[in-house]
Parts: sequence; C-alpha cells; structure tokens
Amino acid sequence: MDSLPDQFHALVIGASGTIGAAFVALLRASPRCASVRGLHRHSAPGIDFGDEHSVASAALALADGPRYHLIVNAAGILHSDAFMPEKRLADLNAAQMLATFQANTFGPALLLRHFAPLLARERAIMALLSAKVGSIGDNRLGGWYSYRASKAALNMLVKTAAIELARRQHDSVLVALHPGTVNSRLSQPFRGEAIGRPAQAAVADMLAVLDTLTPADSGSFRSYDGAELPW
Repeated sequence: MDSLPDQFHALVIGASGTIGAAFVALLRASPRCASVRGLHRHSAPGIDFGDEHSVASAALALADGPRYHLIVNAAGILHSDAFMPEKRLADLNAAQMLATFQANTFGPALLLRHFAPLLARERAIMALLSAKVGSIGDNRLGGWYSYRASKAALNMLVKTAAIELARRQHDSVLVALHPGTVNSRLSQPFRGEAIGRPAQAAVADMLAVLDTLTPADSGSFRSYDGAELPW
C-alpha cells in the first residue's frame, strides 16, 4: 500500500474469516503498516452485525486510538447450516432473507455510520467486500435471490455514503470491492476448492487495486483485477 502514508494504521472487520484473516496477515507483513486491528464476534471489542449496540460500542472503544488509513469489511454470508442460496422464487422465505441482509447489508451500513468517522483526514480508504453477483447489469443466470439483492443494496449504500463522505473528507475513498472466487468456507459448497484462488492471492490483488484508487474513484464498484463493474 505505497499510496498510504508510511506507518499507516489498518482495521479489518470480519478478521476471523478466511479472507479477513488473510488481510490481517498481509498487512502485518508490510513494513509500511504500523498497526493492524482485527475485529470479529469474539474479539475485544467484539462486533456482531446482529447487534447494533456492539457496532457502536466497538467504534467508541477505538475512538481514542489512531485514525485509520485503511478499513476493510470482510464479513458477510452466503449460506449457513440453516440455508443455502435460493435457486427459485419458491425457495424464498423471510428468515433467510432477513439473515442475509443482516450480514451483508444492515451490518455494513452500521459500519459506515459508526466507523467512517474513524478514517484519517489524510488519504484513507474504506473498502466493503461486495460480490459481482450483486451487479444488476451483469445478472444473466438468476437465482441466489437474497445474496444478490443484499449485495446490490450494499452497493447502493456505498455509492450514497461516498457522496456524503466526499463533502467532509476530500482525500478519502469508499469502494465496494469484489474479491472473486476464493477458496474459503463460503465457496466450498460451490466448487470453491476447484475454482477458487488462495485467500492470500486474492487479498494481494485487492490491496493492489485499492492502492491505485483516487478520491475520484470513490463510490465505485471494483473487481479484484481493477475492472469497474456494472451496477
């Protein structure tokens, strides 16, 4: 991350997951990074997207520390022990939709509210992991209703928040970022081991993309290879 100030500070939410842990590991290995903080449900402070108080409390607990030059949200859900992505309208149910939006949309929205104020006043980047399947323009296969819709809604939140953030933090970049298919617990039921990349390779690609973004790119939807994705 050569575009960030030397000895920059980083924060990773969802640090217990495969991609989040890879972000923490690569940033800690960088001699230009002064500190990396990883948050998840069982960290101190803990953060749980199902509990708005925990998001606000975690931000408050970090408010007396250094301002962050990089904040990454790697938390999200595609499936659980209780459900898999819906293939057809007949599979839709309120409980699954609510759980998916809680993790992929409502939680990240609360991060924007409570953690954007923790960004450094100099160059700073906040990246929320989205997904290419959340692109309405690129949707050619259908299915995966809740996941697609939750990521599309996340993209709108990023676009809208970037407009507001630019008014007071002119050097900041807020972006929705597609990691590609990564060999992780999330992708394993969908041939992730066969078609996915190692998490550290995916994260290295994403950090390289973030390094190139300018404030003019804030509010965009980017892929791990740098391409701008259609909404």
